Amino acid sequence: MILAELPVMPPNPTSVISPLAALAPDLRAALTRARYDADTLLEVLGDDAHTALGRSEPVPVRRAVRDAGELGTLVRLLLLGDPEPEREVAAALAPLDLDRAVSAGLLERDGGNMRAALDLRPLDLGGGTRWVLSDLDDSIQRRTLSADHVLGVGQASLSLLRATPTAPVDSVLDLGTGCGVQAVHAAGYARTVTGTDVSERALWLAHATAALNGLDIELLRGSWFEPVAGRRFDQVVANPPFVVGPARIEHTYRDSGLALDGASELVVSRAPELLAPGGTAAMLASWVHREGEDWRARVSSWLPDHGVDAWIVQRDIADPALYVGTWLRDAGLDPRDREAQERARVWLDAFEHAEVEGIGFGFVYLRAIDGPTELLAEDLTHGFEDPLGPEATAYFERSAWLRAVAADPELAWSARFGVDAATALERVYLHGTDGWAQQVARLHRGNGPRWQHEVDDSTAALLAGMQVAGLPLHELIDLLAVGHTGAEATAEFRAAALSIVTGLVRHGLIHPA
Repeated sequence: MILAELPVMPPNPTSVISPLAALAPDLRAALTRARYDADTLLEVLGDDAHTALGRSEPVPVRRAVRDAGELGTLVRLLLLGDPEPEREVAAALAPLDLDRAVSAGLLERDGGNMRAALDLRPLDLGGGTRWVLSDLDDSIQRRTLSADHVLGVGQASLSLLRATPTAPVDSVLDLGTGCGVQAVHAAGYARTVTGTDVSERALWLAHATAALNGLDIELLRGSWFEPVAGRRFDQVVANPPFVVGPARIEHTYRDSGLALDGASELVVSRAPELLAPGGTAAMLASWVHREGEDWRARVSSWLPDHGVDAWIVQRDIADPALYVGTWLRDAGLDPRDREAQERARVWLDAFEHAEVEGIGFGFVYLRAIDGPTELLAEDLTHGFEDPLGPEATAYFERSAWLRAVAADPELAWSARFGVDAATALERVYLHGTDGWAQQVARLHRGNGPRWQHEVDDSTAALLAGMQVAGLPLHELIDLLAVGHTGAEATAEFRAAALSIVTGLVRHGLIHPA
């Protein structure tokens, strides 16, 4: 997709208007002419310098672009925050007028040099380069973040981008849009996109980002669900201020004003109200771990009793001290400073008072269904293959089939199954006094979440007989029973086998034909 050929769509009448948006045609022309895009940036920097940029190490990046002409000027100006001679910036950003850029808040003058007043970076979201505007952070140059700081494309944003289903839908809501990166991503698969935020500055930047990419995104200001009350969407995405801590707001991009995991509870519990029939939500969330309390039970209590199929995936569990230190550094604070230490003390005191022993983080996927709420909450702390978004779609498809089986088990008994091409059987043997002895057998899924299931020899034999064009499940189980017991399968044998089969279907290791 060549973004320079995209028209700048007129803003929705209800949208927030950003003075930066008026710069969009000239700015986009300049970025396109200079080839300030994701592919060219990787090509010019090379793997090593590009990786160094991700590690916040500017020197290898400066060396890589020292002979890159106008592109090098833009990299130093916009990505590294370096002051650049006004004449060279004017040439690199032509036809954009620098006085207009300064007035709109994109650039600022520093003697005879120009500096970036905002972060502007190219990102490939799967459909070609998109440009994203946000506030400058401290990733390259040390700075303390303001209370209304608008975060750019950080690791949480990237995680949600990779974890979001992208099947075509009619409407998407980006709840708490921030700089607008999730909304811009959604514009690639949705007919209409709405973004909301409580922060006027966030919407100002999100509107500029949308205009820069030639996109018409409805942007509404308000707290939580107020701007879209009574509306329904085919998909909801949310990267809310999910940081777990005391009930305070130091930075709007991370703090909700709700104690502990109250923000995640609010979003997870209210999101089903926003979903159209069959609609899906993909969200980041955090939850506390308390001694004697199962985190699965805590998160499940946030959901209504009816109307939701939920898949909750815990990706990480952080120690409270590590968690606090990480978020202090994220805000540009040095844990060695007295101010940072006082904030850490208050934060950790709040955790101690609430008996928090860990903080879980992960993805929450919801699907609107007509029936009692179902929930699977599980750990995915091992390595896996991104993106997780397509897996969420497949999970809900498998879950729908399993609900049909629960209502009519004959669907499973008469079905033929195939073993997924990525499923492998592993047997582990240890050597003892009698030679090699099998210790465990596991089924491995070699793609996506890379699930593992320990199995016995009967289950391995059952899967060995599965063929898409082969015998139905009830005949396979009868043959298995005869082979192992010399008699037809009992009701208990059948029930145990069906339980195993449904578990393997849920994780995608086998699938009904």
